[in-house]
Amino acid sequence: MSGLDSTIVNTALPAIISDLHCIEMMGWIVAVFLLGTAVSTPLWSKLGEHIGNKQSYQLAALFFVVGSLLQGLSPNIVFLIISRTIAGIGNGGVVSLPYIIYARMYSDPRKRMKVLGFVSASYSTATIIGPLVGGFIVDAFSWHWVFYLNVPIGLISAILVQIYYKAEKEAHKNKPVDYMGSILMTIGLTSLLAGIEMIGTASTLFVTVALIVAVMCIGAMIYFERGVADPIIPSRLFKNRELVIDFILFTLIWGAFVGFLIYSPMWAQGLLGTSALIGGATQIPSSFTNFMGSGSVATLRRYFTPQRVVAIGIVMLIASFLFLVIGGVKTPYWVLLVAGAFEGFGNGACFNELQVKVQQDADLGDVPVATSFSFLIRMLSQTFTASIFGLVMNSALRHGVSSSHGAVTMKMMNKLSDATNINSLPTKLLPQMRAILHNGLHNIMLLSLVLMLVSLAINVWAQHLEKRAHVTV
Repeated sequence: MSGLDSTIVNTALPAIISDLHCIEMMGWIVAVFLLGTAVSTPLWSKLGEHIGNKQSYQLAALFFVVGSLLQGLSPNIVFLIISRTIAGIGNGGVVSLPYIIYARMYSDPRKRMKVLGFVSASYSTATIIGPLVGGFIVDAFSWHWVFYLNVPIGLISAILVQIYYKAEKEAHKNKPVDYMGSILMTIGLTSLLAGIEMIGTASTLFVTVALIVAVMCIGAMIYFERGVADPIIPSRLFKNRELVIDFILFTLIWGAFVGFLIYSPMWAQGLLGTSALIGGATQIPSSFTNFMGSGSVATLRRYFTPQRVVAIGIVMLIASFLFLVIGGVKTPYWVLLVAGAFEGFGNGACFNELQVKVQQDADLGDVPVATSFSFLIRMLSQTFTASIFGLVMNSALRHGVSSSHGAVTMKMMNKLSDATNINSLPTKLLPQMRAILHNGLHNIMLLSLVLMLVSLAINVWAQHLEKRAHVTV
Protein backbone atom coordinates (compact mmCIF):
# COMPACT_ATOMS: atom_id res chain seq x y z
CA MET A 1 0.00 0.00 0.00
CA SER A 2 2.74 2.43 0.96
CA GLY A 3 4.82 1.69 -2.13
CA LEU A 4 1.84 2.09 -4.44
CA ASP A 5 0.70 5.30 -2.78
CA SER A 6 4.10 6.99 -2.94
CA THR A 7 4.49 6.32 -6.69
CA ILE A 8 0.91 6.45 -7.95
CA VAL A 9 0.20 9.84 -6.37
CA ASN A 10 3.23 11.38 -8.10
CA THR A 11 1.85 10.11 -11.41
CA ALA A 12 -1.60 11.52 -10.71
CA LEU A 13 -0.45 14.94 -9.42
CA PRO A 14 -0.77 16.79 -12.76
CA ALA A 15 -4.37 15.58 -13.17
CA ILE A 16 -5.23 16.46 -9.54
CA ILE A 17 -3.75 19.95 -9.91
CA SER A 18 -5.61 20.53 -13.17
CA ASP A 19 -8.96 19.32 -11.78
CA LEU A 20 -8.82 21.04 -8.38
CA HIS A 21 -6.92 24.17 -9.55
CA CYS A 22 -4.39 23.88 -6.73
CA ILE A 23 -0.92 24.33 -8.21
CA GLU A 24 0.04 26.72 -5.39
CA MET A 25 -0.78 24.00 -2.82
CA MET A 26 0.83 21.11 -4.70
CA GLY A 27 3.58 20.72 -2.09
CA TRP A 28 1.06 20.16 0.67
CA ILE A 29 -0.42 17.13 -1.08
CA VAL A 30 2.88 15.36 -0.46
CA ALA A 31 3.86 17.16 2.75
CA VAL A 32 0.77 16.38 4.85
CA PHE A 33 1.06 12.66 4.11
CA LEU A 34 4.66 12.78 5.31
CA LEU A 35 3.62 14.82 8.35
CA GLY A 36 0.96 12.30 9.33
CA THR A 37 3.35 9.38 8.84
CA ALA A 38 6.20 10.91 10.84
CA VAL A 39 4.13 12.17 13.76
CA SER A 40 2.09 8.98 14.17
CA THR A 41 4.93 6.44 13.87
CA PRO A 42 6.03 6.52 17.57
CA LEU A 43 2.39 6.65 18.69
CA TRP A 44 1.49 3.45 16.83
CA SER A 45 4.35 1.54 18.46
CA LYS A 46 3.19 2.69 21.90
CA LEU A 47 -0.39 1.71 21.08
CA GLY A 48 0.93 -1.71 20.03
CA GLU A 49 2.55 -2.13 23.44
CA HIS A 50 -0.79 -1.43 25.15
CA ILE A 51 -3.34 -3.23 22.93
CA GLY A 52 -1.09 -5.58 20.93
CA ASN A 53 0.70 -5.11 17.60
CA LYS A 54 -1.88 -7.14 15.68
CA GLN A 55 -4.79 -4.95 16.69
CA SER A 56 -2.70 -1.82 16.33
CA TYR A 57 -1.76 -2.74 12.74
CA GLN A 58 -5.38 -3.45 11.83
CA LEU A 59 -6.41 -0.07 13.22
CA ALA A 60 -3.63 1.63 11.23
CA ALA A 61 -4.77 -0.15 8.06
CA LEU A 62 -8.32 1.07 8.76
CA PHE A 63 -7.06 4.67 9.01
CA PHE A 64 -5.22 4.19 5.72
CA VAL A 65 -8.31 2.73 4.01
CA VAL A 66 -10.63 5.49 5.28
CA GLY A 67 -8.11 8.15 4.26
CA SER A 68 -7.75 6.60 0.79
CA LEU A 69 -11.53 6.43 0.33
CA LEU A 70 -11.96 10.06 1.37
CA GLN A 71 -9.14 11.13 -0.96
CA GLY A 72 -10.96 9.52 -3.87
CA LEU A 73 -14.16 11.34 -2.90
CA SER A 74 -12.41 14.71 -2.51
CA PRO A 75 -14.35 17.56 -4.19
CA ASN A 76 -11.73 20.23 -3.42
CA ILE A 77 -8.12 20.65 -2.32
CA VAL A 78 -8.91 21.30 1.37
CA PHE A 79 -10.88 18.05 1.63
CA LEU A 80 -8.06 16.22 -0.17
CA ILE A 81 -5.38 17.56 2.19
CA ILE A 82 -7.39 16.58 5.30
CA SER A 83 -8.05 13.12 3.85
CA ARG A 84 -4.40 12.72 2.95
CA THR A 85 -3.43 13.56 6.51
CA ILE A 86 -5.71 10.78 7.78
CA ALA A 87 -4.12 8.34 5.33
CA GLY A 88 -0.67 9.50 6.45
CA ILE A 89 -1.55 8.78 10.08
CA GLY A 90 -2.50 5.25 9.08
CA ASN A 91 0.63 4.92 6.98
CA GLY A 92 2.76 5.57 10.07
CA GLY A 93 1.51 2.31 11.57
CA VAL A 94 1.33 0.39 8.30
CA VAL A 95 5.04 0.92 7.54
CA SER A 96 6.48 0.58 11.05
CA LEU A 97 4.42 -1.99 12.97
CA PRO A 98 5.23 -4.92 10.64
CA TYR A 99 8.94 -4.56 11.48
CA ILE A 100 8.12 -4.81 15.17
CA ILE A 101 6.06 -7.91 14.40
CA TYR A 102 8.94 -9.43 12.39
CA ALA A 103 11.21 -9.01 15.41
CA ARG A 104 8.75 -11.06 17.49
CA MET A 105 8.16 -13.70 14.83
CA TYR A 106 11.81 -14.25 13.89
CA SER A 107 14.21 -14.12 16.83
CA ASP A 108 17.04 -15.40 14.61
CA PRO A 109 18.54 -12.27 12.98
CA ARG A 110 19.63 -14.14 9.85
CA LYS A 111 16.14 -15.53 9.29
CA ARG A 112 14.71 -12.06 9.87
CA MET A 113 17.08 -10.64 7.25
CA LYS A 114 15.80 -13.14 4.69
CA VAL A 115 12.24 -12.14 5.51
CA LEU A 116 13.14 -8.45 5.11
CA GLY A 117 14.47 -9.36 1.67
CA PHE A 118 10.98 -10.51 0.67
CA VAL A 119 9.54 -7.35 2.21
CA SER A 120 11.89 -5.25 0.08
CA ALA A 121 10.83 -7.26 -2.97
CA SER A 122 7.15 -6.48 -2.38
CA TYR A 123 7.87 -2.77 -1.90
CA SER A 124 10.16 -2.66 -4.95
CA THR A 125 7.51 -4.39 -7.06
CA ALA A 126 4.97 -1.79 -5.96
CA THR A 127 7.29 1.09 -6.89
CA ILE A 128 7.82 -0.43 -10.35
CA ILE A 129 4.17 -1.05 -11.19
CA GLY A 130 2.92 2.07 -9.38
CA PRO A 131 3.71 4.63 -12.11
CA LEU A 132 2.46 2.28 -14.85
CA VAL A 133 -0.80 1.44 -13.07
CA GLY A 134 -1.26 5.06 -11.98
CA GLY A 135 -0.82 6.37 -15.51
CA PHE A 136 -3.28 3.83 -16.89
CA ILE A 137 -5.90 4.60 -14.22
CA VAL A 138 -5.64 8.37 -14.72
CA ASP A 139 -5.90 8.02 -18.52
CA ALA A 140 -8.67 5.39 -18.55
CA PHE A 141 -10.78 6.54 -15.60
CA SER A 142 -9.84 9.52 -13.41
CA TRP A 143 -7.38 10.44 -10.66
CA HIS A 144 -10.04 9.58 -8.03
CA TRP A 145 -9.60 5.85 -8.77
CA VAL A 146 -5.90 6.05 -7.95
CA PHE A 147 -6.88 6.36 -4.28
CA TYR A 148 -9.73 3.85 -4.44
CA LEU A 149 -7.16 1.18 -5.42
CA ASN A 150 -5.80 1.07 -1.86
CA VAL A 151 -9.22 0.46 -0.27
CA PRO A 152 -9.57 -3.25 -1.15
CA ILE A 153 -5.83 -3.85 -0.61
CA GLY A 154 -6.01 -2.36 2.90
CA LEU A 155 -9.11 -4.33 3.83
CA ILE A 156 -7.59 -7.57 2.52
CA SER A 157 -4.38 -6.96 4.50
CA ALA A 158 -6.33 -6.46 7.74
CA ILE A 159 -8.36 -9.64 7.10
CA LEU A 160 -5.28 -11.72 6.24
CA VAL A 161 -3.55 -10.54 9.41
CA GLN A 162 -6.63 -11.53 11.42
CA ILE A 163 -6.73 -15.02 9.89
CA TYR A 164 -3.07 -15.96 9.53
CA TYR A 165 -1.09 -13.98 12.11
CA LYS A 166 -1.33 -15.98 15.32
CA ALA A 167 0.08 -13.43 17.72
CA GLU A 168 1.83 -14.75 20.77
CA LYS A 169 0.66 -13.59 24.15
CA GLU A 170 2.04 -10.08 24.37
CA ALA A 171 2.76 -8.50 27.72
CA HIS A 172 0.54 -5.47 27.35
CA LYS A 173 1.75 -2.64 29.51
CA ASN A 174 -0.49 -1.50 32.34
CA LYS A 175 1.50 1.70 32.86
CA PRO A 176 -0.39 4.97 32.33
CA VAL A 177 -0.37 6.38 28.80
CA ASP A 178 1.99 9.31 28.31
CA TYR A 179 -0.61 11.77 27.03
CA MET A 180 1.46 14.89 27.75
CA GLY A 181 4.48 13.49 25.91
CA SER A 182 2.28 12.44 22.98
CA ILE A 183 0.72 15.90 22.67
CA LEU A 184 4.04 17.75 22.96
CA MET A 185 5.70 15.40 20.48
CA THR A 186 2.84 15.75 17.98
CA ILE A 187 2.83 19.56 18.13
CA GLY A 188 6.62 19.72 18.11
CA LEU A 189 7.12 17.40 15.13
CA THR A 190 4.24 18.98 13.19
CA SER A 191 5.75 22.43 13.69
CA LEU A 192 9.22 21.17 12.82
CA LEU A 193 8.16 19.46 9.60
CA ALA A 194 5.87 22.35 8.60
CA GLY A 195 8.69 24.83 9.16
CA ILE A 196 11.12 22.72 7.13
CA GLU A 197 8.63 22.18 4.31
CA MET A 198 7.91 25.93 4.05
CA ILE A 199 11.55 27.03 3.80
CA GLY A 200 11.84 29.08 0.64
CA THR A 201 8.09 29.36 0.04
CA ALA A 202 6.61 30.92 3.21
CA SER A 203 7.74 34.08 4.97
CA THR A 204 10.82 33.99 7.16
CA LEU A 205 8.64 34.93 10.14
CA PHE A 206 6.37 31.90 9.66
CA VAL A 207 9.28 29.49 9.32
CA THR A 208 11.03 31.02 12.35
CA VAL A 209 7.91 30.83 14.54
CA ALA A 210 7.24 27.23 13.49
CA LEU A 211 10.80 26.18 14.32
CA ILE A 212 10.72 28.02 17.67
CA VAL A 213 7.46 26.27 18.60
CA ALA A 214 9.04 22.96 17.59
CA VAL A 215 12.11 23.51 19.75
CA MET A 216 9.99 24.59 22.74
CA CYS A 217 7.63 21.61 22.49
CA ILE A 218 10.37 19.04 21.98
CA GLY A 219 12.39 20.61 24.80
CA ALA A 220 9.33 20.52 27.09
CA MET A 221 8.71 16.88 26.13
CA ILE A 222 12.30 15.95 27.07
CA TYR A 223 11.92 17.77 30.41
CA PHE A 224 8.54 16.29 31.39
CA GLU A 225 9.39 12.78 30.21
CA ARG A 226 12.05 12.44 32.93
CA GLY A 227 9.42 11.58 35.51
CA VAL A 228 7.11 9.51 33.28
CA ALA A 229 6.87 5.77 33.87
CA ASP A 230 6.43 4.91 30.18
CA PRO A 231 7.71 7.83 28.04
CA ILE A 232 6.79 8.06 24.38
CA ILE A 233 10.50 8.20 23.41
CA PRO A 234 12.68 6.94 26.31
CA SER A 235 15.87 8.96 26.88
CA ARG A 236 17.71 5.71 27.64
CA LEU A 237 17.78 5.01 23.90
CA PHE A 238 20.36 7.77 23.50
CA LYS A 239 22.61 6.35 26.22
CA ASN A 240 23.21 3.27 24.05
CA ARG A 241 26.22 4.20 21.87
CA GLU A 242 25.72 1.45 19.28
CA LEU A 243 22.07 2.39 18.91
CA VAL A 244 22.89 6.09 18.48
CA ILE A 245 25.38 5.20 15.73
CA ASP A 246 22.64 3.20 13.98
CA PHE A 247 20.30 6.20 14.17
CA ILE A 248 22.94 8.60 12.81
CA LEU A 249 23.72 6.31 9.87
CA PHE A 250 20.01 5.95 9.11
CA THR A 251 19.68 9.75 9.13
CA LEU A 252 22.63 10.45 6.82
CA ILE A 253 21.99 7.62 4.35
CA TRP A 254 18.30 8.37 3.92
CA GLY A 255 19.00 12.09 3.60
CA ALA A 256 21.39 11.45 0.71
CA PHE A 257 19.09 8.84 -0.86
CA VAL A 258 16.37 11.47 -1.39
CA GLY A 259 18.69 13.35 -3.74
CA PHE A 260 18.71 10.50 -6.24
CA LEU A 261 15.05 9.62 -5.73
CA ILE A 262 13.76 13.11 -6.51
CA TYR A 263 16.24 14.46 -9.02
CA SER A 264 17.34 11.57 -11.26
CA PRO A 265 14.05 11.74 -13.27
CA MET A 266 14.57 15.51 -13.62
CA TRP A 267 18.11 14.85 -14.85
CA ALA A 268 16.78 12.57 -17.59
CA GLN A 269 13.94 14.85 -18.65
CA GLY A 270 15.61 18.24 -18.29
CA LEU A 271 19.13 17.44 -19.54
CA LEU A 272 18.51 14.54 -21.92
CA GLY A 273 15.04 15.56 -23.12
CA THR A 274 13.35 12.23 -22.34
CA SER A 275 9.64 11.79 -21.73
CA ALA A 276 8.20 11.58 -18.21
CA LEU A 277 7.84 7.80 -18.59
CA ILE A 278 11.48 7.33 -19.61
CA GLY A 279 12.58 9.72 -16.88
CA GLY A 280 10.65 7.74 -14.28
CA ALA A 281 12.26 4.56 -15.60
CA THR A 282 15.54 5.69 -14.02
CA GLN A 283 14.06 4.30 -10.79
CA ILE A 284 13.47 0.80 -12.18
CA PRO A 285 17.05 -0.56 -11.88
CA SER A 286 17.19 0.58 -8.25
CA SER A 287 13.93 -1.24 -7.53
CA PHE A 288 15.42 -4.53 -8.76
CA THR A 289 18.82 -4.11 -7.10
CA ASN A 290 17.21 -2.94 -3.86
CA PHE A 291 15.75 -6.44 -3.55
CA MET A 292 19.14 -7.95 -4.39
CA GLY A 293 20.94 -5.82 -1.82
CA SER A 294 18.42 -6.56 0.90
CA GLY A 295 18.41 -10.27 0.09
CA SER A 296 22.21 -10.52 0.13
CA VAL A 297 22.59 -9.31 3.72
CA ALA A 298 21.89 -12.68 5.34
CA THR A 299 24.62 -14.26 3.19
CA LEU A 300 27.09 -11.42 3.74
CA ARG A 301 26.68 -11.72 7.51
CA ARG A 302 28.27 -15.19 7.33
CA TYR A 303 31.55 -13.57 6.30
CA PHE A 304 31.44 -9.99 7.59
CA THR A 305 30.52 -8.13 10.77
CA PRO A 306 27.35 -5.99 10.77
CA GLN A 307 29.18 -2.68 10.30
CA ARG A 308 31.21 -4.10 7.42
CA VAL A 309 27.98 -5.13 5.70
CA VAL A 310 26.76 -1.56 6.16
CA ALA A 311 30.10 -0.36 4.72
CA ILE A 312 29.46 -2.38 1.55
CA GLY A 313 26.10 -0.65 1.13
CA ILE A 314 27.63 2.78 1.78
CA VAL A 315 30.37 2.21 -0.81
CA MET A 316 27.72 1.26 -3.37
CA LEU A 317 25.85 4.50 -2.63
CA ILE A 318 29.05 6.52 -2.89
CA ALA A 319 29.69 4.98 -6.32
CA SER A 320 26.16 5.94 -7.37
CA PHE A 321 26.62 9.61 -6.53
CA LEU A 322 30.15 9.66 -7.97
CA PHE A 323 28.73 8.71 -11.38
CA LEU A 324 26.47 11.77 -11.29
CA VAL A 325 28.97 14.18 -9.75
CA ILE A 326 31.48 13.36 -12.47
CA GLY A 327 28.85 13.29 -15.22
CA GLY A 328 28.33 16.40 -17.34
CA VAL A 329 25.35 17.90 -19.13
CA LYS A 330 25.51 15.25 -21.87
CA THR A 331 25.86 12.25 -19.55
CA PRO A 332 24.32 9.25 -21.39
CA TYR A 333 21.05 7.81 -20.15
CA TRP A 334 22.65 4.44 -19.39
CA VAL A 335 24.86 6.13 -16.77
CA LEU A 336 21.70 7.10 -14.85
CA LEU A 337 20.55 3.49 -14.98
CA VAL A 338 23.91 2.20 -13.72
CA ALA A 339 23.94 4.81 -10.94
CA GLY A 340 20.41 3.72 -10.03
CA ALA A 341 21.52 0.09 -9.85
CA PHE A 342 24.31 0.95 -7.42
CA GLU A 343 21.96 3.16 -5.39
CA GLY A 344 19.32 0.43 -5.09
CA PHE A 345 21.76 -2.26 -3.96
CA GLY A 346 23.39 0.04 -1.40
CA ASN A 347 20.07 1.27 -0.06
CA GLY A 348 18.66 -2.26 0.26
CA ALA A 349 21.75 -3.58 2.04
CA CYS A 350 21.95 -0.62 4.45
CA PHE A 351 18.25 -0.73 5.33
CA ASN A 352 18.10 -4.47 5.96
CA GLU A 353 21.26 -4.56 8.06
CA LEU A 354 20.58 -1.37 10.03
CA GLN A 355 16.95 -2.29 10.73
CA VAL A 356 17.95 -5.63 12.23
CA LYS A 357 20.93 -4.04 13.99
CA VAL A 358 18.68 -1.47 15.68
CA GLN A 359 16.59 -4.31 17.06
CA GLN A 360 19.68 -6.21 18.21
CA ASP A 361 21.39 -3.19 19.80
CA ALA A 362 18.27 -2.10 21.70
CA ASP A 363 17.28 -3.72 24.97
CA LEU A 364 14.60 -6.38 24.48
CA GLY A 365 11.89 -4.19 26.01
CA ASP A 366 12.88 -1.23 23.81
CA VAL A 367 12.71 -3.05 20.45
CA PRO A 368 9.27 -1.58 19.50
CA VAL A 369 10.11 2.03 20.36
CA ALA A 370 13.62 1.79 18.84
CA THR A 371 12.15 0.37 15.62
CA SER A 372 9.52 3.11 15.33
CA PHE A 373 12.07 5.80 16.19
CA SER A 374 14.33 4.59 13.37
CA PHE A 375 11.41 5.15 10.98
CA LEU A 376 10.73 8.57 12.50
CA ILE A 377 14.28 9.85 12.04
CA ARG A 378 14.28 8.66 8.42
CA MET A 379 11.12 10.67 7.78
CA LEU A 380 12.62 13.74 9.44
CA SER A 381 15.86 13.32 7.51
CA GLN A 382 14.07 12.98 4.18
CA THR A 383 11.93 16.06 4.87
CA PHE A 384 14.89 18.18 5.95
CA THR A 385 17.25 17.18 3.13
CA ALA A 386 14.50 17.47 0.49
CA SER A 387 13.99 21.08 1.61
CA ILE A 388 17.73 21.74 1.58
CA PHE A 389 18.06 20.21 -1.89
CA GLY A 390 15.18 22.44 -3.04
CA LEU A 391 16.99 25.51 -1.76
CA VAL A 392 20.21 24.40 -3.50
CA MET A 393 18.35 23.94 -6.80
CA ASN A 394 16.49 27.27 -6.51
CA SER A 395 19.74 29.08 -5.73
CA ALA A 396 21.43 27.62 -8.83
CA LEU A 397 18.43 28.45 -11.02
CA ARG A 398 18.19 32.04 -9.78
CA HIS A 399 21.94 32.55 -10.24
CA GLY A 400 21.82 31.11 -13.77
CA VAL A 401 18.80 33.16 -14.79
CA SER A 402 20.38 36.31 -13.38
CA SER A 403 23.65 35.64 -15.22
CA SER A 404 21.78 35.28 -18.54
CA HIS A 405 20.82 39.00 -18.40
CA GLY A 406 17.21 38.37 -19.38
CA ALA A 407 17.82 35.80 -22.12
CA VAL A 408 16.59 32.94 -19.89
CA THR A 409 13.61 33.30 -17.53
CA MET A 410 12.45 31.17 -14.63
CA LYS A 411 9.30 30.36 -16.61
CA MET A 412 11.47 28.88 -19.36
CA MET A 413 13.40 26.83 -16.79
CA ASN A 414 10.11 25.43 -15.45
CA LYS A 415 9.20 24.22 -18.94
CA LEU A 416 12.60 22.59 -19.50
CA SER A 417 11.84 19.54 -17.31
CA ASP A 418 8.75 18.61 -19.39
CA ALA A 419 9.65 17.13 -22.79
CA THR A 420 6.28 18.19 -24.24
CA ASN A 421 7.28 21.84 -23.82
CA ILE A 422 10.72 21.60 -25.45
CA ASN A 423 9.42 22.76 -28.84
CA SER A 424 8.09 25.96 -27.28
CA LEU A 425 11.57 26.93 -26.03
CA PRO A 426 14.19 28.75 -28.13
CA THR A 427 16.47 26.07 -29.59
CA LYS A 428 19.59 28.24 -29.39
CA LEU A 429 19.07 28.77 -25.64
CA LEU A 430 18.62 25.08 -24.76
CA PRO A 431 22.34 24.42 -24.12
CA GLN A 432 22.53 27.42 -21.78
CA MET A 433 19.35 26.41 -19.95
CA ARG A 434 20.57 22.84 -19.54
CA ALA A 435 23.88 24.11 -18.18
CA ILE A 436 21.96 26.10 -15.55
CA LEU A 437 19.86 23.06 -14.58
CA HIS A 438 22.93 20.81 -14.53
CA ASN A 439 24.66 23.19 -12.11
CA GLY A 440 21.79 22.75 -9.63
CA LEU A 441 21.66 18.97 -10.09
CA HIS A 442 25.45 18.69 -9.77
CA ASN A 443 25.41 20.62 -6.48
CA ILE A 444 22.67 18.35 -5.11
CA MET A 445 24.54 15.18 -6.06
CA LEU A 446 27.74 16.64 -4.59
CA LEU A 447 25.97 17.37 -1.29
CA SER A 448 24.57 13.82 -1.28
CA LEU A 449 28.06 12.47 -1.90
CA VAL A 450 29.39 14.47 1.07
CA LEU A 451 26.67 12.99 3.31
CA MET A 452 27.68 9.50 2.19
CA LEU A 453 31.38 10.18 2.82
CA VAL A 454 30.50 11.34 6.35
CA SER A 455 28.49 8.12 6.75
CA LEU A 456 31.52 6.10 5.67
CA ALA A 457 33.75 7.91 8.19
CA ILE A 458 31.29 7.16 11.02
CA ASN A 459 31.01 3.59 9.80
CA VAL A 460 34.81 3.14 9.86
CA TRP A 461 34.84 4.39 13.46
CA ALA A 462 31.97 2.03 14.29
CA GLN A 463 33.92 -0.86 12.76
CA HIS A 464 36.83 0.00 15.07
CA LEU A 465 34.49 -0.06 18.08
CA GLU A 466 33.00 -3.33 16.84
CA LYS A 467 36.44 -4.92 16.50
CA ARG A 468 37.52 -3.68 19.93
CA ALA A 469 34.34 -5.06 21.54
CA HIS A 470 34.94 -8.43 19.82
CA VAL A 471 38.52 -8.58 21.12
CA THR A 472 37.29 -7.76 24.63
CA VAL A 473 34.76 -10.55 24.50
